[in-house]
Amino acid sequence: MGDERLRIMIVEDHFVVRTGLAAIINSQPDMVVIAEARNGQEAIDLFKEQQPDVTLMDLRIPLLSGTEAIAAIVKEFPKAKIIVLSTFSGDEDIFKALQAGARAYFRKDVKGNDLVGAIRAVYTGQRLLPPEIAARLAERIPRSELSTRELEILGLIAKGSSNKDIANALEISEGTVRVHASNIFAKLGCNDRAQAVSEAFQRGIIHID
Repeated sequence: MGDERLRIMIVEDHFVVRTGLAAIINSQPDMVVIAEARNGQEAIDLFKEQQPDVTLMDLRIPLLSGTEAIAAIVKEFPKAKIIVLSTFSGDEDIFKALQAGARAYFRKDVKGNDLVGAIRAVYTGQRLLPPEIAARLAERIPRSELSTRELEILGLIAKGSSNKDIANALEISEGTVRVHASNIFAKLGCNDRAQAVSEAFQRGIIHID
């Protein structure tokens, strides 16, 4: 089909995964991979240069996260068609990616036929969420969002910091830390630090570096 083929960019830092995705896409008569990026900044630069029809974006990539790269691309190119392919399926990961401007969200174990079908659908303007991803996103809706300070404190709790350590690090009182911690537990529906950290990891609110 020559120039009529859909021009696809892949953003993925793992060579084997990137190569596998390229093989699936290039096997389609109506698609061709025209760019491959290994980190968030490269994704932004290559998008500006190539302006692909559809982009496949991992979230866990170096320099800038996939979500940050999506936001930067969509800010300059509002009609950009970006599909997230990620091992993350927490409701917060999904929400942030869609909020940044992604048109679809799939786990990396998606079948090849479903992926190429999604590429064609997103190219025509559709937005896609598989049932299991939509269900995870729906879980987030009734919950209150954590504030910036609460996220800071939650991150320190996850690293094993005591209330005193957190108070010193953020230059606030231990009493203030306890109030924030109580609010965090309430918003996450948890009773203690361990439950809160576990819930936050599962939902994608925080990640292990």
